[in-house]
Amino acid sequence: MSDYLDSLEAESIHIFREVAANFQRPVMLYSIGKDSSVLLHLLRKAFFPARPPIPLLHVDTTWKFREMIAFRDDVAKAGDVQVLVHINEDGVRQGISPLVHGATVHTDIMKTVALRQALDKHAFDAAIGGARRDEEKSRAKERVFSFRNAQHRWDPKRQRPELWNLYNTNIHKGESVRVFPLSNWTELDVWQYIRRENIPVVPLYFAKERPVVKRDGALIMVDDDRFTLREGEKIEKRMVRFRTLGCYPLTGAVESAASSLDEIIDEMIQSRSSERQGRVIDQDPSASMERKKQEGYF
Repeated sequence: MSDYLDSLEAESIHIFREVAANFQRPVMLYSIGKDSSVLLHLLRKAFFPARPPIPLLHVDTTWKFREMIAFRDDVAKAGDVQVLVHINEDGVRQGISPLVHGATVHTDIMKTVALRQALDKHAFDAAIGGARRDEEKSRAKERVFSFRNAQHRWDPKRQRPELWNLYNTNIHKGESVRVFPLSNWTELDVWQYIRRENIPVVPLYFAKERPVVKRDGALIMVDDDRFTLREGEKIEKRMVRFRTLGCYPLTGAVESAASSLDEIIDEMIQSRSSERQGRVIDQDPSASMERKKQEGYF
């Protein structure tokens, strides 16, 4: 297993260095989840002992779990990497909310549009993300270096060939690429690497008694006083954890007793369900991941 993780690590570090060598203004998209934590660790390793030359960008929807924001702020306070935060202020002025406007509208305005705003504002030509091919079918067919046009759109029919470890980094002015160093990792690989490298992650990944509401088949954690109950709903305490993190009203918890890394890994080995089963946005057939990516999503 050590040799296998070493191979994945070496591939990812090579990709980071390729980005730094070939692009003028690269950035790493930092969503604060486990994959982002692994990416940040790899970024630091890739350029150690120098300060990482690639800043982090967090697109803040204003609806992330409070523990996620605290974790992000701790990373920023560490001071070894620049952390940029972007909020779609137009969306804030419109009062866009996942509870009022729904998952699709909220994700489009506060994530997709916000990301395009940030990339344009800073003129980033390469955006590194933590997507993995085992997560979802549209991600399974995407290249490591994924071309985007001047409008940040992805065309799955016009992907560039990637032979062995040779990547095409050529772009015209205004175009960009999304880069996925964890493409060949699995969820289990991520957790085993986190354990081996002792990488800090948001505590929400570990099982704990938390206040949740059962809504549309998902266990939604009540994280602040903006959450409103529907008729017939009630808040109850359950032993839960999260396999994936996002906006708290759109992220379902899973019942679990796994409160340590070893227990999470044992749970992963036995699991037969996708980690994205808890993402409310993924349940909307009109907002498939492929369609969102074509519109400029992560």
